[in-house]
Amino acid sequence: MRLILIKALPANAVQGGDMSTAATRRAYKGPVLFSFGFRPFFLFGAVWSAVAAPIWLLSFLDGGVDSLTLDWHVHEMLFGFLAAVIAGFLTTAVPNWTGRMPIIGAPLAGLFGLWVVGRLAMLFQTQLGWVGAVADCAFLLVFAAVIWREVLTGRNWRNLPVCGLISLFALGNVAFHLGWASGDFRLGERTALAAVMVLIALIGGRIVPSFTGNWMRTRAMPVPPAPFGVLDRVVLGGTVIAVGVWVLFPAASVAGPALMVAGLGHLVRLVRWRGWRAWAEPLVAILHLGYAWLGIGLLLLGLSVLWPAVPRSAGLHAVTAGAVGVMTLAVMTRATRGHSGRPLTADAASLAIFIAINLAAMIRVAAPFFGPSQPALLMLSAALWTMAFGGFAVAYGPMLAGPKRQGPA
Repeated sequence: MRLILIKALPANAVQGGDMSTAATRRAYKGPVLFSFGFRPFFLFGAVWSAVAAPIWLLSFLDGGVDSLTLDWHVHEMLFGFLAAVIAGFLTTAVPNWTGRMPIIGAPLAGLFGLWVVGRLAMLFQTQLGWVGAVADCAFLLVFAAVIWREVLTGRNWRNLPVCGLISLFALGNVAFHLGWASGDFRLGERTALAAVMVLIALIGGRIVPSFTGNWMRTRAMPVPPAPFGVLDRVVLGGTVIAVGVWVLFPAASVAGPALMVAGLGHLVRLVRWRGWRAWAEPLVAILHLGYAWLGIGLLLLGLSVLWPAVPRSAGLHAVTAGAVGVMTLAVMTRATRGHSGRPLTADAASLAIFIAINLAAMIRVAAPFFGPSQPALLMLSAALWTMAFGGFAVAYGPMLAGPKRQGPA
């Protein structure tokens, strides 16, 4: 089927990927939900994120969070919710990068099924033991293998670093389970977070200035975002070194300055993209806010190494609730609107989602500094997080589960 399709298309069309992927999607006649990778993973990733936070919150209110419950919360935010969003993004983007046929229909449903099995396994992890761990690890390991196959077969060498980061993320999950068994899951957590921070820096460094520049050009604005250059390479390289040191030696004094320099580098990079000029469009501005959280998170992580007055959790949650939470919703809303035929502008529901997730992140980062008020702030942050992702599922669910809108948006 693929050989017939390639022979029927011009060589440049196959190399670019647009016509081959579009033709394959047009020929697809199965359920709409499995016509694009982003559809099932964005929808159910958001639902799971909105549900997992209250599960943890109820455990907290029921008499304190024991280590197992806290471990589960950390795991499901990283390897449950975030893994789904990453899978949705890459299964949609990689066919356009490589020119290969998209993963849709039964293969996509099978991949999504592995993710669902992993979530069920983690709900009953105590009863299932190592069987549950194997069931959970299967999704990311298979997903990483799929991404490697597509990128290598498509000779898309530019995105080999993405393959490496997804593999590191999958290995972080394996390390998390091994650490869970021994009572210390932090190495797996740090490994996964390092991969995610570099992934945000790499992919965010492409899409934030690109989408900002596109928006500015439609309005004939002068002085577009600065192009990728030497500064970007230095910041990316410095970030890899900084998070690598932090993963292996989290308490080493050298990790603190390295993380802080990396954080400042990302904030300088962000300023060069001139996001304040796109403030009139929240769908663009939210990308800049998400990237800003990455710089803030690295700064706070570095400070927590050097200065005990800054709790480690403040930096961790600036990265997770801030950079991950805000950037995932920024990408999910934009991709869903674009691929479903809606205008690339934020409506009232999107704006409410963006406000809720940023408030959730700010309160969660601030909570450790407020002593006796911390439990109330944690509950408020969890409620806002649920409002953000639950709001996305309600507002964007019909777009994700329904057919693409035809004609003018």
